[in-house]
Amino acid sequence: MAFTVLKNINDLFKNHYKFIVGASTSLSYVKTAIKEHGSQMKTWQNYSEKYELYHHSETIAWDYTQERPYKEDVIKTNKRMYLHMYYNPEKAVEDGKRFNRYMAQLEDELLSGKRHLEHESAYKRFFEIKKTPRKIQVTPRQEAMDEARSRYGFFILLSNEVKDAITALELYRNRDVVEKAFGNLKDRLNCRRTLVSSDQSLEGKLFVEFIALIYLSYIKKKMEERDLFKKYTLQSLLDELDVIESYEAPGSDVIVGEVLKKQSELYKEMDVPVPVNGTSLC
Repeated sequence: MAFTVLKNINDLFKNHYKFIVGASTSLSYVKTAIKEHGSQMKTWQNYSEKYELYHHSETIAWDYTQERPYKEDVIKTNKRMYLHMYYNPEKAVEDGKRFNRYMAQLEDELLSGKRHLEHESAYKRFFEIKKTPRKIQVTPRQEAMDEARSRYGFFILLSNEVKDAITALELYRNRDVVEKAFGNLKDRLNCRRTLVSSDQSLEGKLFVEFIALIYLSYIKKKMEERDLFKKYTLQSLLDELDVIESYEAPGSDVIVGEVLKKQSELYKEMDVPVPVNGTSLC
Protein backbone atom coordinates (compact mmCIF):
# COMPACT_ATOMS: atom_id res chain seq x y z
CA MET A 1 0.00 0.00 0.00
CA ALA A 2 2.75 2.45 0.99
CA PHE A 3 4.67 1.65 -2.21
CA THR A 4 1.55 2.37 -4.28
CA VAL A 5 1.10 5.78 -2.62
CA LEU A 6 4.76 6.65 -3.23
CA LYS A 7 4.56 5.65 -6.87
CA ASN A 8 1.30 7.53 -7.42
CA ILE A 9 2.67 10.73 -5.91
CA ASN A 10 5.83 10.51 -7.97
CA ASP A 11 3.72 10.01 -11.11
CA LEU A 12 1.61 13.06 -10.21
CA PHE A 13 4.72 15.18 -9.77
CA LYS A 14 6.17 13.80 -13.01
CA ASN A 15 3.07 14.86 -14.99
CA HIS A 16 2.85 18.26 -13.21
CA TYR A 17 -0.61 17.61 -11.77
CA LYS A 18 -1.97 19.46 -8.75
CA PHE A 19 -3.20 16.97 -6.20
CA ILE A 20 -4.59 16.22 -2.76
CA VAL A 21 -4.22 12.59 -1.69
CA GLY A 22 -4.78 10.63 1.47
CA ALA A 23 -1.75 8.93 3.00
CA SER A 24 -1.29 6.08 5.44
CA THR A 25 -0.14 6.90 8.96
CA SER A 26 2.47 4.15 8.53
CA LEU A 27 4.58 6.30 6.16
CA SER A 28 7.84 7.52 7.68
CA TYR A 29 6.93 11.16 6.91
CA VAL A 30 3.67 10.76 8.77
CA LYS A 31 5.11 8.91 11.76
CA THR A 32 7.65 11.68 12.22
CA ALA A 33 4.98 14.40 12.00
CA ILE A 34 2.70 12.67 14.50
CA LYS A 35 5.58 12.13 16.91
CA GLU A 36 6.68 15.78 16.70
CA HIS A 37 3.30 17.54 16.56
CA GLY A 38 0.62 15.03 17.55
CA SER A 39 0.30 16.23 21.14
CA GLN A 40 0.87 19.95 20.59
CA MET A 41 -1.70 20.24 17.82
CA LYS A 42 -4.60 19.41 20.18
CA THR A 43 -5.25 23.01 21.17
CA TRP A 44 -8.25 25.28 20.68
CA GLN A 45 -6.29 27.33 18.16
CA ASN A 46 -6.04 24.25 15.94
CA TYR A 47 -9.62 23.08 16.47
CA SER A 48 -12.28 23.20 13.77
CA GLU A 49 -15.73 23.41 15.31
CA LYS A 50 -17.32 22.78 11.93
CA TYR A 51 -15.53 19.47 11.39
CA GLU A 52 -14.96 18.65 15.09
CA LEU A 53 -11.26 17.88 14.72
CA TYR A 54 -7.78 19.31 15.30
CA HIS A 55 -5.49 20.14 12.40
CA HIS A 56 -1.87 20.95 11.70
CA SER A 57 0.00 21.74 8.47
CA GLU A 58 3.67 21.80 7.58
CA THR A 59 5.89 21.91 4.52
CA ILE A 60 7.93 18.80 3.84
CA ALA A 61 10.51 17.80 1.24
CA TRP A 62 9.23 14.88 -0.79
CA ASP A 63 11.90 12.43 -1.97
CA TYR A 64 11.08 12.42 -5.66
CA THR A 65 12.44 9.73 -7.95
CA GLN A 66 11.94 9.30 -11.68
CA GLU A 67 13.30 6.51 -13.81
CA ARG A 68 14.42 7.49 -17.29
CA PRO A 69 14.69 4.29 -19.37
CA TYR A 70 15.86 6.19 -22.45
CA LYS A 71 18.89 7.47 -20.50
CA GLU A 72 19.12 4.42 -18.23
CA ASP A 73 19.31 6.55 -15.08
CA VAL A 74 17.17 7.70 -12.15
CA ILE A 75 16.50 11.31 -11.17
CA LYS A 76 16.48 11.91 -7.41
CA THR A 77 15.53 15.28 -5.97
CA ASN A 78 13.29 16.97 -3.40
CA LYS A 79 9.86 18.34 -4.19
CA ARG A 80 7.99 20.74 -1.93
CA MET A 81 4.80 19.30 -0.51
CA TYR A 82 2.32 20.20 2.21
CA LEU A 83 1.47 17.65 4.87
CA HIS A 84 -1.91 18.22 6.53
CA MET A 85 -2.49 16.26 9.73
CA TYR A 86 -5.88 15.85 11.41
CA TYR A 87 -6.91 14.36 14.73
CA ASN A 88 -10.49 13.31 15.42
CA PRO A 89 -11.21 12.14 19.01
CA GLU A 90 -14.18 10.04 17.90
CA LYS A 91 -12.05 8.37 15.25
CA ALA A 92 -9.46 7.61 17.93
CA VAL A 93 -12.05 5.68 19.93
CA GLU A 94 -13.19 3.74 16.86
CA ASP A 95 -9.58 3.03 15.85
CA GLY A 96 -8.93 1.63 19.31
CA LYS A 97 -11.93 -0.68 19.19
CA ARG A 98 -10.99 -1.87 15.70
CA PHE A 99 -7.38 -2.50 16.74
CA ASN A 100 -8.41 -4.47 19.84
CA ARG A 101 -10.70 -6.66 17.73
CA TYR A 102 -7.86 -7.25 15.28
CA MET A 103 -5.41 -8.17 18.06
CA ALA A 104 -7.95 -10.60 19.54
CA GLN A 105 -8.43 -12.17 16.11
CA LEU A 106 -4.68 -12.58 15.58
CA GLU A 107 -4.18 -14.12 19.03
CA ASP A 108 -7.06 -16.54 18.49
CA GLU A 109 -5.63 -17.62 15.13
CA LEU A 110 -2.23 -18.24 16.69
CA LEU A 111 -3.54 -20.19 19.68
CA SER A 112 -5.88 -22.30 17.56
CA GLY A 113 -3.24 -23.00 14.94
CA LYS A 114 -5.50 -21.59 12.20
CA ARG A 115 -3.06 -19.05 10.84
CA HIS A 116 -3.71 -16.98 7.72
CA LEU A 117 -0.94 -16.26 5.26
CA GLU A 118 -1.95 -12.61 4.86
CA HIS A 119 -1.57 -12.10 8.65
CA GLU A 120 1.96 -13.49 8.99
CA SER A 121 3.65 -10.09 9.12
CA ALA A 122 1.16 -8.92 11.76
CA TYR A 123 1.77 -12.05 13.87
CA LYS A 124 5.50 -11.33 13.93
CA ARG A 125 5.02 -7.62 14.53
CA PHE A 126 2.60 -7.78 17.45
CA PHE A 127 3.32 -11.12 19.13
CA GLU A 128 6.23 -13.18 20.31
CA ILE A 129 5.44 -16.80 19.47
CA LYS A 130 6.99 -19.81 21.19
CA LYS A 131 6.09 -23.41 20.37
CA THR A 132 6.43 -26.26 22.83
CA PRO A 133 5.52 -29.92 22.32
CA ARG A 134 2.24 -29.35 24.16
CA LYS A 135 1.12 -25.83 23.29
CA ILE A 136 1.79 -22.50 21.62
CA GLN A 137 2.75 -19.60 23.89
CA VAL A 138 1.78 -16.15 22.61
CA THR A 139 3.13 -12.99 24.26
CA PRO A 140 2.12 -9.48 23.11
CA ARG A 141 4.86 -7.18 21.87
CA GLN A 142 3.70 -4.17 23.89
CA GLU A 143 6.09 -1.70 22.28
CA ALA A 144 4.73 -2.46 18.80
CA MET A 145 1.13 -2.19 20.03
CA ASP A 146 1.84 1.13 21.75
CA GLU A 147 3.40 2.47 18.56
CA ALA A 148 0.26 1.57 16.62
CA ARG A 149 -1.96 3.11 19.30
CA SER A 150 -0.02 6.38 19.13
CA ARG A 151 -1.56 6.96 15.70
CA TYR A 152 -5.20 6.42 16.70
CA GLY A 153 -7.51 9.17 15.46
CA PHE A 154 -5.03 10.68 13.00
CA PHE A 155 -5.43 10.91 9.25
CA ILE A 156 -3.26 12.61 6.67
CA LEU A 157 -3.63 14.54 3.42
CA LEU A 158 -0.73 15.43 1.15
CA SER A 159 -0.84 18.21 -1.44
CA ASN A 160 1.58 19.98 -3.73
CA GLU A 161 -0.73 22.98 -4.05
CA VAL A 162 -3.05 23.61 -1.09
CA LYS A 163 -1.37 25.13 1.96
CA ASP A 164 -4.37 25.40 4.32
CA ALA A 165 -5.50 22.27 6.18
CA ILE A 166 -9.23 23.02 6.24
CA THR A 167 -9.29 24.02 2.57
CA ALA A 168 -7.51 20.77 1.71
CA LEU A 169 -10.00 18.77 3.80
CA GLU A 170 -13.01 20.38 2.11
CA LEU A 171 -11.60 19.82 -1.36
CA TYR A 172 -10.72 16.23 -0.55
CA ARG A 173 -14.16 15.45 0.84
CA ASN A 174 -15.76 16.93 -2.26
CA ARG A 175 -13.97 14.32 -4.39
CA ASP A 176 -16.82 11.92 -3.79
CA VAL A 177 -19.30 14.24 -5.51
CA VAL A 178 -18.35 12.78 -8.90
CA GLU A 179 -18.35 9.21 -7.53
CA LYS A 180 -21.77 9.68 -5.96
CA ALA A 181 -23.04 11.34 -9.10
CA PHE A 182 -22.24 8.19 -11.08
CA GLY A 183 -23.82 6.14 -8.29
CA ASN A 184 -26.96 8.25 -8.50
CA LEU A 185 -27.09 7.80 -12.25
CA LYS A 186 -26.79 4.02 -12.00
CA ASP A 187 -28.95 3.37 -8.97
CA ARG A 188 -31.22 6.22 -7.90
CA LEU A 189 -31.93 7.34 -11.47
CA ASN A 190 -32.12 3.81 -12.91
CA CYS A 191 -29.45 4.30 -15.53
CA ARG A 192 -27.55 1.08 -14.89
CA ARG A 193 -29.22 -0.26 -18.05
CA THR A 194 -30.51 2.04 -20.75
CA LEU A 195 -33.52 -0.16 -21.68
CA VAL A 196 -34.22 1.78 -24.89
CA SER A 197 -34.52 0.65 -28.49
CA SER A 198 -33.44 3.73 -30.45
CA ASP A 199 -30.82 6.44 -30.42
CA GLN A 200 -33.50 9.09 -30.05
CA SER A 201 -34.92 7.39 -26.95
CA LEU A 202 -31.42 7.03 -25.49
CA GLU A 203 -30.69 10.72 -26.02
CA GLY A 204 -34.00 11.64 -24.39
CA LYS A 205 -33.37 9.39 -21.39
CA LEU A 206 -29.83 10.69 -20.89
CA PHE A 207 -31.10 14.27 -21.05
CA VAL A 208 -33.72 13.59 -18.37
CA GLU A 209 -31.13 11.75 -16.24
CA PHE A 210 -28.77 14.70 -16.57
CA ILE A 211 -31.45 17.19 -15.45
CA ALA A 212 -32.38 14.93 -12.52
CA LEU A 213 -28.71 14.71 -11.51
CA ILE A 214 -28.49 18.50 -11.45
CA TYR A 215 -31.41 18.57 -9.01
CA LEU A 216 -29.80 15.93 -6.79
CA SER A 217 -26.44 17.71 -6.80
CA TYR A 218 -28.14 20.99 -5.89
CA ILE A 219 -30.04 19.39 -3.00
CA LYS A 220 -26.89 17.72 -1.67
CA LYS A 221 -24.98 21.01 -1.83
CA LYS A 222 -27.72 22.85 0.08
CA MET A 223 -27.89 20.07 2.68
CA GLU A 224 -24.17 20.45 3.29
CA GLU A 225 -24.39 24.25 3.48
CA ARG A 226 -27.32 24.15 5.95
CA ASP A 227 -25.90 21.23 7.96
CA LEU A 228 -29.00 19.13 7.25
CA PHE A 229 -27.12 15.83 7.10
CA LYS A 230 -27.28 15.78 10.90
CA LYS A 231 -31.06 15.32 10.61
CA TYR A 232 -31.60 13.73 7.21
CA THR A 233 -30.06 11.53 4.59
CA LEU A 234 -30.61 12.60 0.99
CA GLN A 235 -33.23 9.88 0.62
CA SER A 236 -35.09 10.74 3.85
CA LEU A 237 -35.27 14.42 2.88
CA LEU A 238 -36.73 13.52 -0.51
CA ASP A 239 -39.18 11.16 1.17
CA GLU A 240 -40.28 13.99 3.48
CA LEU A 241 -41.21 16.14 0.48
CA ASP A 242 -42.49 13.31 -1.69
CA VAL A 243 -45.73 13.00 0.28
CA ILE A 244 -46.93 16.44 -0.87
CA GLU A 245 -49.57 15.89 -3.53
CA SER A 246 -50.67 18.10 -6.40
CA TYR A 247 -53.56 17.92 -8.84
CA GLU A 248 -53.80 19.48 -12.26
CA ALA A 249 -56.77 19.38 -14.62
CA PRO A 250 -56.69 20.62 -18.22
CA GLY A 251 -57.35 24.36 -18.31
CA SER A 252 -57.10 24.74 -14.53
CA ASP A 253 -54.41 25.88 -12.10
CA VAL A 254 -52.42 23.37 -10.12
CA ILE A 255 -53.93 22.50 -6.73
CA VAL A 256 -51.33 21.71 -4.07
CA GLY A 257 -52.14 19.49 -1.12
CA GLU A 258 -51.33 20.36 2.48
CA VAL A 259 -47.76 21.49 3.09
CA LEU A 260 -46.71 20.99 6.70
CA LYS A 261 -44.54 23.47 8.61
CA LYS A 262 -41.62 21.02 8.59
CA GLN A 263 -41.88 20.66 4.82
CA SER A 264 -42.11 24.45 4.34
CA GLU A 265 -38.91 24.85 6.34
CA LEU A 266 -37.15 22.34 4.08
CA TYR A 267 -38.18 24.27 0.97
CA LYS A 268 -36.78 27.44 2.56
CA GLU A 269 -33.54 25.64 3.45
CA MET A 270 -33.25 24.68 -0.21
CA ASP A 271 -33.84 28.33 -1.24
CA VAL A 272 -36.91 27.18 -3.18
CA PRO A 273 -40.33 28.94 -2.89
CA VAL A 274 -42.88 26.98 -0.84
CA PRO A 275 -45.46 25.57 -3.33
CA VAL A 276 -48.92 27.09 -3.29
CA ASN A 277 -51.97 26.65 -5.47
CA GLY A 278 -51.30 27.69 -9.02
CA THR A 279 -47.61 26.67 -8.92
CA SER A 280 -45.84 23.45 -9.78
CA LEU A 281 -43.92 21.28 -7.29
CA CYS A 282 -41.08 20.83 -9.78
